[in-house]
This record gives sequence, C-alpha cells and structure tokens, in this order.
Amino acid sequence: MVSRNYGAAVFGVDSRIITIEVTVIQGTKFWISGLPDSAVKESAHRVESALKHYGLRMPRQKVVVNLAPADIKKEGSAYDLPIALSVLQASQQFVGEKMSEYVVMGELSLDGDLRPIKGVLPIAIEARKRGFKGFVLPKENATEAAIVNDLEVIAVTSLKEAIEYFEGQREIRPLEVDTRDVFMAELNNYGVDFSDVQGQDNIKRAMEIAAAGGHNVIMIGPPGAGKTMLAKRLSSILPPLSLHEALETTKIHSVAGKLGTEASLISTRPYRSPHHTISDVALVGGGGNPQPGEISLAHNGVLFLDELPEFKRTVLEVMRQPMEERRVTISRAKVSHDYPANFMLIASMNPCPCGYYNHPEKECVCGPGVVQRYLSKVSGPLLDRIDLHVEVTPVSFDEMTGIVKTESSAEIRNRVIEARHVQTKRFEKDKALHCNAMMPSQMVKEVCAINEAGKTLLKTAMEKLGLSARAYDRILKVSRTVADLAGSDEIKIEYLAEAIQYRSLDRENWAG
Repeated sequence: MVSRNYGAAVFGVDSRIITIEVTVIQGTKFWISGLPDSAVKESAHRVESALKHYGLRMPRQKVVVNLAPADIKKEGSAYDLPIALSVLQASQQFVGEKMSEYVVMGELSLDGDLRPIKGVLPIAIEARKRGFKGFVLPKENATEAAIVNDLEVIAVTSLKEAIEYFEGQREIRPLEVDTRDVFMAELNNYGVDFSDVQGQDNIKRAMEIAAAGGHNVIMIGPPGAGKTMLAKRLSSILPPLSLHEALETTKIHSVAGKLGTEASLISTRPYRSPHHTISDVALVGGGGNPQPGEISLAHNGVLFLDELPEFKRTVLEVMRQPMEERRVTISRAKVSHDYPANFMLIASMNPCPCGYYNHPEKECVCGPGVVQRYLSKVSGPLLDRIDLHVEVTPVSFDEMTGIVKTESSAEIRNRVIEARHVQTKRFEKDKALHCNAMMPSQMVKEVCAINEAGKTLLKTAMEKLGLSARAYDRILKVSRTVADLAGSDEIKIEYLAEAIQYRSLDRENWAG
C-alpha cells in the first residue's frame, strides 16, 4: 500500500508543496529518497522512537519514503510528523482518510511530542493558495499560521493528538485570529520616542527628511553625542506598515526562525543593529542552507550599522548592489534564492580613532594622516549611496537639563506621512516605487526639475566638492523630499541648498 500526504518546503521566502509518499514492501531498512539532507534522513530514528513510545510499531520490512518532486533538495526536521503518519497509514495501523486535505508539518521528539518549526507563514500561504482545507502543525506555531484567512489551523502537541484528530477520536477546533486586530494592536508600539531627545534639532530635521523620502543616512560625531539614541528612534517616525508589508516582513522572519513561539504578525517596522564583527554571509544572507541575512531581516525597516569603519571592508562592499536593487539574490549551482532587502541604512561613525576630530571643545590627538586612513575604511562608492551625511555635535549641559518640550515621534510622523502621501500619488502608475529614494535616474530629471538658479548652485557645489553623477541624483532626490515636506510642487533654491549641505564627507576640510 502506498500512503500519500502533504508537507511543504521553503525556498527563499516562498513555499512549495511536497508530496510525502510511503510504501512498505518486502526487504529491510528505512530509505528516504528525494534529495533529503542529514536532518531529514535522521527522521527515521525520531519516528521509530516516537511510534514505540505510543505502543505503535515501526514495520520490520523495507520502508521507502519518497519526497516529491524528487529533484528539489529537502532540508530540516519538519518532515518528521508527515513521515510518521504516512508510515502508520502505509502499514495499515491507522486510516486517516482526510489527511490528504491537509498540509502536515512538525518535528518529533523521541517521546512523540512536537517541537516548533521555521517558515510556517509562507507554508500556510501556499497551502491556502493550493486549495488545502487546513494545516496541521505544532501548537507553538499555530498563531503564526492563523493570520492566514480561509485556512483551518489545527494545533497539536504530539503525534498521538495528530493521529486521534485524523481518526476522528479527538475534536480540535481550528485556531482563529483576527488579522486586522492583531495588526492594529501593535501598530505603534515602539517603546522609544523622539521626545526623549533633548537638543539635536538639526539631526532630527535630517532624520525627518530621511524618513519622508526613504533616504540612507550616515551620522558623524564624537562618542556620546547621541548617534545611537537617534538611530533607535527612526523607526518610530516612519509611516506605519501596511498589512501587505507586515505579511511580507513576517514571512522573512518566519523563514529565518526569528519570530519565536506564540508570535503572529510583525506590526512595527523592524530595527536591526548587527555587531561590527558580522560576516558578509550573515549580513546579506546565504550559507550552506541559505537563510536571509540582516539586510533582509531589516526589510521595510531600518538597518543600523554602528561604528561603520570597524566593519570589515568586504562586508560593507557586498551591500552596494542590494542597496541599489533592494533585493539580494543568493545563487548556488542548482538553485538561487531571492530575498527582499528594501531597508533604510543608518550608519554612524566617529570622525577619527580618538573620536574628537572637529570637536568644538576637545582636542584631537590623532597623528598626521590617521584621520584620512580612518575615513578611507569606508569606500567612496558606498558613501555615494548614502544620501544624507550629518555631523552630530555634543549636546550642551543647558540643553540636557532644560525643560523645553520637544516634538514627539507622533508629531514628526504625521508630517512624514503627509509627504509620503504626496509621493504615493506621484508614483501611482508604478507600483514598484514607494518613495523618492527609489526613483530611477530617468525619472529624476522629470520629477526633480530645477530652475536656472538651482542649476548654477548645483554646478558650483559639484565642481567644488567633486561629486559623482550618483551624488548628483541623490541631491536632487533629497531636495524633492524637502519640497514635499514643505508642501511645495517646485524645488526652490533653499530646498536644494539644504540637500547640498547634507554631503559633509565630500567637503575638503574633512580629514584634511
């Protein structure tokens, strides 16, 4: 007898249905075909132990398990539960007629209990798309799967519960979650606010421009000036995630196994801050079993790189293409995976190794040429891709101890949302564009037109600072965002001047 039921494999951030076929024939040993990795092959031992724990038997004949399509590599331990159920069905130890209507996934412990798995959300989405009635999975993953509507989510804690459910001996009510309620409940729950920041009005202005246009930012300033504090609060002034963006972000974190148990939907924009010892694979994704990297985990949110020059040069250089294309492709000999990477890069750095170059009060103790060598750790092509270069100066004692009420994140966010509405209307014909920073070069000339006075100013700035064509485009994009915040259709010369001043690292007095 051949038993068939259905599981799924995750590729990139999408899923594909896998048919689990089991037959028991004359012979010996347990065989798994269909390009299984080591974790899948080892399921034989977990399945046998789990069956014996419940007084069931592993057939003492040749058991052949086929994972179809057989030319796609299968990875992980999540096939334990469907394999165990198929073995029981093939050996006529239980019937489970309605099993073919469900996708079944779960990792077995040796006593038959179920452990949580990764990639549940994309599997649930694919199951609904393919017309399956429901999804049977470990209880810890149930809330994550339940955000997919029109799919019965059956949460089980053990192999025994799954058997009893399919035999009709146990009634398990499908878990239901109101996706919009979950989404709205945590929509603005960031835990940090710009009202906590005293002073630094010019930096807050730069952050507002960055949020309004989706621009990348680098902050240069001495230790303790507030660079990290400001970066942590940027997510709180970005426009709220749409439901589509929340599902897309949650899929990535689900595939990477970052959601945790009892988690469902990511409603706030992600904020990722990897340590400077990170490898290039950990940053952009990949590995033996390809996984999303930090730039994909920051999709629709913020990637903060603190102490930028301390990152390895190779790590920073691999970000250049994803920053332009807003996705990363991990290619292997037989397969390639696409991971979205539409993030805002916020970087910070000291102006020199001692941290006090250009400090208004403290003297820099770095020797001749040291500052230049320190800044040259960050390549010109990478800096070209960063729209706003902002100098952060220390906050004075009077500002720190003052009682002046500062703007909250909600107030700043309202202005950002208004500017984004203007951009949404501007790009309504191109669904791939969401903000000014995403404009292609051919569109910049049309959308960011400037008058003769503006052209003269920009020409002077480019000749004096030695700016590249990419920097030219980025100045125009930033000036367009400044105009959007001001509610102006025209890019006035003062908006262009403000955009030009955010090119601090192109100035001659830096690292002189």
